[in-house]
Amino acid sequence: MTAASEPADVARARLLRALAALLGYPAHALREALPEIREALAAAAMLPAYDRTRLVALVDELEAADELDACERYVALFDRGRSTSLCLFEHVHGDARERGQAMVDLTALYERAGLRLATSDLPDHLPVVLEYLSCRDAAETRAMIEDFAHIVRKVGETLARHGSRYAAVPAAILALAEQPGLDWQKAVEPPPIEAPIDDDWAEAPAFAPPAATEPAIVHVVPRRPS
Repeated sequence: MTAASEPADVARARLLRALAALLGYPAHALREALPEIREALAAAAMLPAYDRTRLVALVDELEAADELDACERYVALFDRGRSTSLCLFEHVHGDARERGQAMVDLTALYERAGLRLATSDLPDHLPVVLEYLSCRDAAETRAMIEDFAHIVRKVGETLARHGSRYAAVPAAILALAEQPGLDWQKAVEPPPIEAPIDDDWAEAPAFAPPAATEPAIVHVVPRRPS
């Protein structure tokens, strides 16, 4: 059976798994799968041609990139700030207690479908959610994507501001559920400036420094021209 003659549910599942894989860490295993991913994306007739073109361009970029460089860019994009985090509940709850319960509920949803997480990824990690949806029907896929479409759109538009081809993946997720797409005009706007996510875990010192007994002397030195 050719990709063109696949049943719609099989084609949709292939696309969702390809999108999930593209959002994975671009180490050796993913790079080996890129030809298969490209084939699945190119044959995804349920996506507009321009979305398929952008996705294939991302595959081409990953294939041509040095593995170490690709991994460093991935970490810089997805692991060092909240605005492009792939953990959906990060955008809703941050570090609040409600996030833990939301992840428990999501894990229970997977288990009711007969699925169990086989990786160390969190249940709200977008690639995990896409893998889950690849096992579900079209109605549930559309409804679930509708629920988090605003998050995917925000992440995609931030990626576009960074000039990243990864923005093609959120755009395709939205298109698959027939949701309003990205505002590609935002690609010309500067990306948001945010503190590294590690700063949130910085601890205050356990003891305050001793009080100064004398006023500090501040020397003002003229700045050297750059």
